[in-house]
Amino acid sequence: MATAPSPHGPLAGVRVVELAGIGPGPFAAMLLGDLGADVVRVDRPGGTDLALDPAFDTTNRNKRSVVVDLKEPGGADLVLELVDRADVLIEGWRPGVAERLGVGPESCLSRNPSLVYGRMTGWGQEGPLAPRAGHDIAYIAVTGTLGMIGTPGGPPAVPANLLGDYAGGSLYLVVGVLAALHHARADGTGQVVDAAIVDGAAHLSTMIHGMLAAGGWQDRRGANLLDGGCPFYGVYETADGGHMAVGALERRFHDEFAALLGIEDLAAAHGDTARWTELREAVARRFRARTRAEWTDVFEGSDACVAPVLSLREAPSHPHLSARGTFRDHDGLTQPAPAPRFSRTPTTIRSAPARPGADAEAVARDWAVPGLAARASHPHRKAPQ
Repeated sequence: MATAPSPHGPLAGVRVVELAGIGPGPFAAMLLGDLGADVVRVDRPGGTDLALDPAFDTTNRNKRSVVVDLKEPGGADLVLELVDRADVLIEGWRPGVAERLGVGPESCLSRNPSLVYGRMTGWGQEGPLAPRAGHDIAYIAVTGTLGMIGTPGGPPAVPANLLGDYAGGSLYLVVGVLAALHHARADGTGQVVDAAIVDGAAHLSTMIHGMLAAGGWQDRRGANLLDGGCPFYGVYETADGGHMAVGALERRFHDEFAALLGIEDLAAAHGDTARWTELREAVARRFRARTRAEWTDVFEGSDACVAPVLSLREAPSHPHLSARGTFRDHDGLTQPAPAPRFSRTPTTIRSAPARPGADAEAVARDWAVPGLAARASHPHRKAPQ
């Protein structure tokens, strides 16, 4: 069972209720927990649709869990008692679901006018697609961001669910929640934060839209400075099937890159787009001559802006990441450390992933909601249909 949160991080003392879901909502709540907030996750009987053992779901670290069946009489009342004592609530259901269950914004804000009610969806709370199902890939597809990624003539490359769910979704929800929390503490008035992945993913491409309008970006894949169209900003295969990432954009960095790679005679092609095909072929040929480890040694300590492409299992052992503690081992799980870092209110991984319902008694005591302990449900019992 998770222990009571330690007073670590800039959000120490902030109370967050998370209505359990999957994807960007839990990640956003984890980030608030990483920053020191006391996050209570309200799980439902039977769990979520995520086929992952809760012991390994690291997006539920730095949280505590209670189980409440919102479909049973009195379930919504228990959640509203938590809301009475909370600063923030996060939910990630389709529009209207929270309202039907009795825990929508009107019900919550009428009891706690200073509450920040964070809503995480793909399509948003309004618009023709708002009631429709979807996943990360569809949201980034319609915003143009998916179409930017990939090789010329090939299909768009799928960036896992990092670009939509987490960058366009979770991070924008957290920014909105923190801004609304600042406002609420200034004048006592809470509000609803509508964080839609389509909005966030579109917003991420702001600079690209400016370049497109100015004629500095072609609306096709693999034809631009930052999408692999440039021979000194891309990925190249090595002799052993590994890859090296090159980002030698500025001329002074490119000159160093060309010298270390052994193509000094082509350094002048940096600014001559007519020679980029020649330059790309020469760069690819050179990288195929040595292994990833050998090229890593060649560029080590340089300003050539070259790095080996590591796997998920390799990344924690990279010397720089190891020195910074970018990854941490906690209860046998290697995972990214909380970010960003703070000089006066350091953050940490305080607890392992919350097990559904394991913290009912502790939360009931700490939040003064005794009904949580009295009516604690078995975490694997299915809710009635």
